[in-house]
Amino acid sequence: MTEENKLVAKVDDVEIHQDQVMEFVRGMDPNLSQQFRSEEGVKQVIQELINQELLLMDAKKKGLDKDKEFQDALEKTKDNLLKSYAFSKTIDGVKVTEEDGKEYYEKYKEHFVVPESVTASHILVDEEEKAKDLKKQLDEGASFEDLAKEHSTCPSKEAGGNLGTFTPGQMVEPFDKKVFSMEVGEISDPVKTEFGYHLIQLNDKNEGGEKPYEEVKEQCLREALRLKQQKAYLDRISELEKDHEITLY
Repeated sequence: MTEENKLVAKVDDVEIHQDQVMEFVRGMDPNLSQQFRSEEGVKQVIQELINQELLLMDAKKKGLDKDKEFQDALEKTKDNLLKSYAFSKTIDGVKVTEEDGKEYYEKYKEHFVVPESVTASHILVDEEEKAKDLKKQLDEGASFEDLAKEHSTCPSKEAGGNLGTFTPGQMVEPFDKKVFSMEVGEISDPVKTEFGYHLIQLNDKNEGGEKPYEEVKEQCLREALRLKQQKAYLDRISELEKDHEITLY
Protein backbone atom coordinates (compact mmCIF):
# COMPACT_ATOMS: atom_id res chain seq x y z
CA MET A 1 0.00 0.00 0.00
CA THR A 2 1.40 3.40 -0.96
CA GLU A 3 1.85 6.20 1.52
CA GLU A 4 -0.64 8.27 -0.51
CA ASN A 5 -3.33 5.64 0.05
CA LYS A 6 -2.51 4.74 3.62
CA LEU A 7 -5.10 3.35 6.02
CA VAL A 8 -6.54 6.21 8.08
CA ALA A 9 -9.37 4.53 10.03
CA LYS A 10 -11.32 1.32 10.56
CA VAL A 11 -14.91 0.72 11.57
CA ASP A 12 -15.04 -2.92 12.64
CA ASP A 13 -13.51 -4.64 9.61
CA VAL A 14 -14.25 -1.82 7.13
CA GLU A 15 -11.16 0.15 6.16
CA ILE A 16 -11.06 3.83 5.26
CA HIS A 17 -8.08 4.96 3.19
CA GLN A 18 -6.47 8.25 2.27
CA ASP A 19 -7.81 8.16 -1.32
CA GLN A 20 -11.38 8.07 0.05
CA VAL A 21 -10.62 11.18 2.07
CA MET A 22 -9.30 13.00 -1.01
CA GLU A 23 -12.22 11.85 -3.14
CA PHE A 24 -14.62 13.23 -0.51
CA VAL A 25 -12.82 16.61 -0.53
CA ARG A 26 -12.74 16.75 -4.34
CA GLY A 27 -16.51 16.23 -4.38
CA MET A 28 -17.07 19.39 -2.33
CA ASP A 29 -17.69 22.88 -3.64
CA PRO A 30 -14.20 24.24 -4.51
CA ASN A 31 -14.73 27.28 -2.28
CA LEU A 32 -15.62 25.03 0.65
CA SER A 33 -13.04 22.31 0.10
CA GLN A 34 -10.06 24.58 0.84
CA GLN A 35 -10.77 24.59 4.56
CA PHE A 36 -10.64 20.79 4.65
CA ARG A 37 -7.15 20.49 3.16
CA SER A 38 -5.42 21.38 6.42
CA GLU A 39 -4.44 18.73 8.97
CA GLU A 40 -7.43 19.60 11.15
CA GLY A 41 -9.73 19.64 8.12
CA VAL A 42 -8.59 16.17 7.06
CA LYS A 43 -9.37 14.89 10.57
CA GLN A 44 -12.91 16.28 10.23
CA VAL A 45 -13.33 14.53 6.86
CA ILE A 46 -12.10 11.23 8.30
CA GLN A 47 -14.58 11.56 11.15
CA GLU A 48 -17.39 12.26 8.66
CA LEU A 49 -16.46 9.13 6.68
CA ILE A 50 -16.58 7.16 9.95
CA ASN A 51 -19.99 8.67 10.72
CA GLN A 52 -21.31 7.67 7.30
CA GLU A 53 -19.98 4.14 7.67
CA LEU A 54 -21.69 3.84 11.06
CA LEU A 55 -24.98 4.98 9.53
CA LEU A 56 -24.58 2.50 6.67
CA MET A 57 -23.93 -0.39 9.07
CA ASP A 58 -26.91 0.59 11.21
CA ALA A 59 -29.16 0.86 8.14
CA LYS A 60 -28.18 -2.63 6.99
CA LYS A 61 -28.64 -4.03 10.50
CA LYS A 62 -32.17 -2.60 10.61
CA GLY A 63 -32.91 -3.86 7.11
CA LEU A 64 -33.60 -0.39 5.71
CA ASP A 65 -32.28 -1.57 2.36
CA LYS A 66 -35.38 -3.80 2.17
CA ASP A 67 -37.85 -0.91 2.65
CA LYS A 68 -40.15 -0.40 -0.34
CA GLU A 69 -39.41 3.34 -0.38
CA PHE A 70 -35.69 2.62 -0.64
CA GLN A 71 -36.18 -0.09 -3.26
CA ASP A 72 -38.30 2.27 -5.40
CA ALA A 73 -35.65 4.99 -5.16
CA LEU A 74 -32.95 2.43 -5.96
CA GLU A 75 -34.77 1.30 -9.11
CA LYS A 76 -35.14 4.89 -10.30
CA THR A 77 -31.45 5.51 -9.66
CA LYS A 78 -30.52 2.33 -11.51
CA ASP A 79 -32.72 3.33 -14.47
CA ASN A 80 -31.15 6.80 -14.64
CA LEU A 81 -27.65 5.32 -14.44
CA LEU A 82 -28.52 2.83 -17.16
CA LYS A 83 -29.86 5.59 -19.40
CA SER A 84 -26.61 7.48 -19.02
CA TYR A 85 -24.60 4.33 -19.62
CA ALA A 86 -26.66 3.44 -22.71
CA PHE A 87 -26.11 6.95 -24.09
CA SER A 88 -22.34 6.69 -23.51
CA LYS A 89 -22.29 3.32 -25.27
CA THR A 90 -24.26 4.80 -28.20
CA ILE A 91 -21.67 7.50 -28.83
CA ASP A 92 -18.71 5.33 -27.85
CA GLY A 93 -16.22 5.11 -30.67
CA VAL A 94 -17.39 8.26 -32.44
CA LYS A 95 -14.22 10.05 -33.54
CA VAL A 96 -13.37 13.15 -35.53
CA THR A 97 -10.61 13.72 -38.04
CA GLU A 98 -8.79 16.82 -39.22
CA GLU A 99 -11.09 16.80 -42.24
CA ASP A 100 -14.15 16.89 -39.96
CA GLY A 101 -12.71 19.92 -38.21
CA LYS A 102 -12.01 21.75 -41.44
CA GLU A 103 -15.44 20.87 -42.80
CA TYR A 104 -17.04 22.33 -39.68
CA TYR A 105 -14.91 25.47 -40.05
CA GLU A 106 -15.98 26.00 -43.66
CA LYS A 107 -19.64 25.34 -42.90
CA TYR A 108 -19.81 27.68 -39.90
CA LYS A 109 -17.15 30.19 -40.89
CA GLU A 110 -19.38 33.10 -39.88
CA HIS A 111 -18.96 31.99 -36.25
CA PHE A 112 -15.26 32.73 -36.48
CA VAL A 113 -15.42 36.30 -37.69
CA VAL A 114 -13.85 38.93 -35.45
CA PRO A 115 -15.72 42.24 -35.76
CA GLU A 116 -13.88 45.44 -36.54
CA SER A 117 -12.90 47.28 -33.39
CA VAL A 118 -11.12 50.44 -32.29
CA THR A 119 -9.49 51.73 -29.13
CA ALA A 120 -10.11 55.41 -28.64
CA SER A 121 -10.05 58.31 -26.20
CA HIS A 122 -12.15 61.45 -26.18
CA ILE A 123 -12.58 64.84 -24.57
CA LEU A 124 -16.23 65.82 -24.05
CA VAL A 125 -17.23 69.46 -23.49
CA ASP A 126 -20.50 71.36 -23.60
CA GLU A 127 -19.55 74.19 -25.97
CA GLU A 128 -18.29 74.04 -29.56
CA GLU A 129 -15.96 77.01 -29.08
CA LYS A 130 -14.28 75.30 -26.15
CA ALA A 131 -13.87 72.14 -28.21
CA LYS A 132 -12.29 74.14 -31.02
CA ASP A 133 -9.91 75.83 -28.59
CA LEU A 134 -8.85 72.46 -27.12
CA LYS A 135 -8.33 71.10 -30.65
CA LYS A 136 -6.04 74.05 -31.39
CA GLN A 137 -4.03 73.27 -28.25
CA LEU A 138 -3.76 69.62 -29.31
CA ASP A 139 -2.58 70.63 -32.77
CA GLU A 140 0.11 72.69 -31.09
CA GLY A 141 1.36 69.70 -29.12
CA ALA A 142 -0.63 69.67 -25.90
CA SER A 143 -1.15 66.32 -24.17
CA PHE A 144 -4.51 64.77 -25.01
CA GLU A 145 -4.54 62.90 -21.69
CA ASP A 146 -3.81 66.03 -19.66
CA LEU A 147 -6.49 68.09 -21.43
CA ALA A 148 -9.01 65.29 -20.95
CA LYS A 149 -8.31 65.15 -17.21
CA GLU A 150 -8.62 68.92 -16.91
CA HIS A 151 -11.57 69.71 -19.20
CA SER A 152 -13.64 66.62 -20.11
CA THR A 153 -17.10 66.24 -18.57
CA CYS A 154 -17.12 62.47 -19.18
CA PRO A 155 -16.18 60.08 -16.31
CA SER A 156 -13.51 58.73 -18.66
CA LYS A 157 -11.50 61.87 -17.80
CA GLU A 158 -10.06 59.95 -14.85
CA ALA A 159 -8.36 57.64 -17.39
CA GLY A 160 -7.20 60.51 -19.58
CA GLY A 161 -10.30 60.14 -21.75
CA ASN A 162 -9.62 56.48 -22.61
CA LEU A 163 -12.84 54.70 -23.64
CA GLY A 164 -11.20 51.32 -24.14
CA THR A 165 -11.94 49.07 -27.09
CA PHE A 166 -15.35 48.85 -28.76
CA THR A 167 -17.03 47.63 -31.93
CA PRO A 168 -19.40 49.38 -34.37
CA GLY A 169 -22.76 50.32 -32.91
CA GLN A 170 -21.65 50.67 -29.31
CA MET A 171 -21.35 54.46 -29.44
CA VAL A 172 -23.89 57.09 -30.50
CA GLU A 173 -24.11 57.37 -34.29
CA PRO A 174 -22.15 60.58 -35.05
CA PHE A 175 -19.32 59.47 -32.76
CA ASP A 176 -19.44 55.91 -34.10
CA LYS A 177 -19.40 57.02 -37.74
CA LYS A 178 -16.44 59.34 -37.19
CA VAL A 179 -14.21 57.10 -35.08
CA PHE A 180 -14.39 54.17 -37.51
CA SER A 181 -13.35 56.42 -40.40
CA MET A 182 -10.23 57.70 -38.65
CA GLU A 183 -6.58 56.66 -38.89
CA VAL A 184 -4.55 55.53 -35.88
CA GLY A 185 -3.04 58.54 -34.13
CA GLU A 186 -5.51 60.99 -35.69
CA ILE A 187 -7.41 63.51 -33.55
CA SER A 188 -10.78 64.63 -34.88
CA ASP A 189 -12.32 68.04 -35.14
CA PRO A 190 -15.27 68.55 -32.74
CA VAL A 191 -18.01 65.95 -33.25
CA LYS A 192 -21.47 66.93 -32.01
CA THR A 193 -23.73 64.39 -30.31
CA GLU A 194 -26.59 64.59 -27.85
CA PHE A 195 -24.00 64.65 -25.05
CA GLY A 196 -21.99 67.63 -26.30
CA TYR A 197 -18.88 68.08 -28.41
CA HIS A 198 -16.24 65.35 -28.65
CA LEU A 199 -12.60 65.47 -29.64
CA ILE A 200 -11.71 61.90 -30.54
CA GLN A 201 -8.24 60.37 -30.60
CA LEU A 202 -7.91 57.00 -32.31
CA ASN A 203 -5.36 54.92 -30.40
CA ASP A 204 -5.63 51.58 -32.19
CA LYS A 205 -7.66 49.86 -34.89
CA ASN A 206 -8.42 46.22 -35.64
CA GLU A 207 -9.86 45.61 -39.09
CA GLY A 208 -11.42 42.33 -37.98
CA GLY A 209 -12.08 39.43 -40.32
CA GLU A 210 -12.08 35.64 -40.20
CA LYS A 211 -9.93 33.80 -37.69
CA PRO A 212 -7.68 31.25 -39.44
CA TYR A 213 -8.51 27.57 -38.98
CA GLU A 214 -5.39 26.84 -36.94
CA GLU A 215 -6.43 29.45 -34.40
CA VAL A 216 -9.84 27.82 -33.81
CA LYS A 217 -8.91 24.23 -34.65
CA GLU A 218 -9.60 22.79 -31.19
CA GLN A 219 -13.01 24.45 -31.03
CA CYS A 220 -13.88 23.13 -34.50
CA LEU A 221 -12.86 19.59 -33.56
CA ARG A 222 -14.91 19.74 -30.34
CA GLU A 223 -18.00 20.98 -32.16
CA ALA A 224 -17.56 18.49 -35.00
CA LEU A 225 -17.36 15.70 -32.43
CA ARG A 226 -20.48 16.96 -30.66
CA LEU A 227 -22.43 16.97 -33.93
CA LYS A 228 -21.26 13.47 -34.85
CA GLN A 229 -22.21 12.19 -31.41
CA GLN A 230 -25.60 13.86 -31.71
CA LYS A 231 -26.14 12.22 -35.09
CA ALA A 232 -25.15 8.80 -33.73
CA TYR A 233 -27.62 9.26 -30.88
CA LEU A 234 -30.50 10.40 -33.11
CA ASP A 235 -29.80 7.63 -35.65
CA ARG A 236 -29.99 5.06 -32.86
CA ILE A 237 -33.26 6.55 -31.60
CA SER A 238 -34.72 6.36 -35.12
CA GLU A 239 -33.81 2.67 -35.29
CA LEU A 240 -35.40 1.96 -31.91
CA GLU A 241 -38.59 3.83 -32.77
CA LYS A 242 -39.26 1.25 -35.51
CA ASP A 243 -39.44 -1.54 -32.92
CA HIS A 244 -41.71 0.22 -30.44
CA GLU A 245 -45.20 1.69 -30.39
CA ILE A 246 -45.08 5.31 -29.27
CA THR A 247 -48.25 7.20 -28.40
CA LEU A 248 -48.40 10.90 -27.62
CA TYR A 249 -51.33 12.33 -25.66
